[in-house]
Amino acid sequence: MNWWFSEFWDSDGPLFACSWVAWVIVSITLHELAHGWTAISCGDDIPKLTGHMTANPFVHIPWPMAWITFGLFGFTWGLMPTQPRNYMRRYDETRVALAGPGMNLLLAMFCVIVLVLVKSGRLPLMLSVSDAMWDVFSAGLEVNMVGVLFNLIPVPPLDGWHALRDLWPAYDRIWQGERGGAIGIVATWALFWYGGAIIYEWAGRLSVEMIEFGMKLIA
Repeated sequence: MNWWFSEFWDSDGPLFACSWVAWVIVSITLHELAHGWTAISCGDDIPKLTGHMTANPFVHIPWPMAWITFGLFGFTWGLMPTQPRNYMRRYDETRVALAGPGMNLLLAMFCVIVLVLVKSGRLPLMLSVSDAMWDVFSAGLEVNMVGVLFNLIPVPPLDGWHALRDLWPAYDRIWQGERGGAIGIVATWALFWYGGAIIYEWAGRLSVEMIEFGMKLIA
């Protein structure tokens, strides 16, 4: 099995491969900041008090395991400390949890807009610039669609789990205790090892469909 970076380099080109790395770091940082902004708006100052409201990716992507995972799989995770007991309203935990994937979706939509403008020729750019922008924003679209799909899976500690356990307390009881915690760790690693290829494939399909839909809108 080839390394993901070399596969991207060979199949999509150096710019796409390097853009993927940059987009993962930027997207995870903004994903975690979205959690933090939403938590603060819900009455929780923990993100601010712990110094996590910063654009520094090394604060959000924990060293060393998250960075090693990034090197191995081409994707990883971030952390934003919050305290749900500080939230002011029912379902604030759901709002905070969904803010992260919501940020990924917004970034994906931004990339779609740029890609549609490039593909339709609405931007007066030289061919070389158009090709470069296509590689950069195609990587951004796929990275963020992976972020949306991956984080919505209802397995701890992913955002989908936080949202579902808040909406359906009985689901939370399944994961309580040492056995539940162990199952969550195994399930998360299984997603990276075995589910990653499926998530990447679906992210790629959805990316293509989103671009095609955008092209139809401006036709």
